[in-house]
Amino acid sequence: KSSPVDLVTETDQRVEALIISSIREKYPTHSFIGEESVAAGAPSVLTDNPTWIIDPIDGTTNFVHSCIEDKMYTARKGRGAFCNGAPITVSGQKEITKSLILTEIGFKENPDHFKAMMSNVERILTIPVHGIRCPGSAAVNMCLVACGSADAYYHIGIHCWDMAGGAIIVTEAGGVVMDVTGGPFDLMSRRLITASSREVAQRISQELQVFPCGRDDTDS
Repeated sequence: KSSPVDLVTETDQRVEALIISSIREKYPTHSFIGEESVAAGAPSVLTDNPTWIIDPIDGTTNFVHSCIEDKMYTARKGRGAFCNGAPITVSGQKEITKSLILTEIGFKENPDHFKAMMSNVERILTIPVHGIRCPGSAAVNMCLVACGSADAYYHIGIHCWDMAGGAIIVTEAGGVVMDVTGGPFDLMSRRLITASSREVAQRISQELQVFPCGRDDTDS
């Protein structure tokens, strides 16, 4: 780990290796983008080849502190979203002032990015909204939006393995996924808004101070 709060566990690496080896046995020609593999130097390039995007444990800090709920969220394009097999839907909330918003504050950000993150929190809170929460996992945040427990989630500086699964779960639950500028969602852009409605997502995009964070498919 790079600092006392950067909890990269051996479990992350073992779980990713197990997932990839299990899938590769059945689909030997498929490609993989994994958080731990990319950290070790593997490329993060999305092509037309069938690709599995893997975050072995999204929310390592929560895992270390035993925040486990025994819930499995799933979705398939055109077939809906589910939690432990039961259908889920977004809240449908269209009024930003009645919305509960989720985000995360990255501990590894440079000072300017951290200031922008905190400024964004203040901008959203003073709209006003019902509140802002930081559960500690991008995937969980998107699933909370998908099942109606929260009304939106925004983040700048995450990665494709943080967003891929959650984005389709939100979409299939009837929600909206877009870029933080209000434009189309780009999986490799390292930023997104997910929300219960386009009205809420667009209102959040109007408040955000966007800062550069590079892309997952480039070295910048």
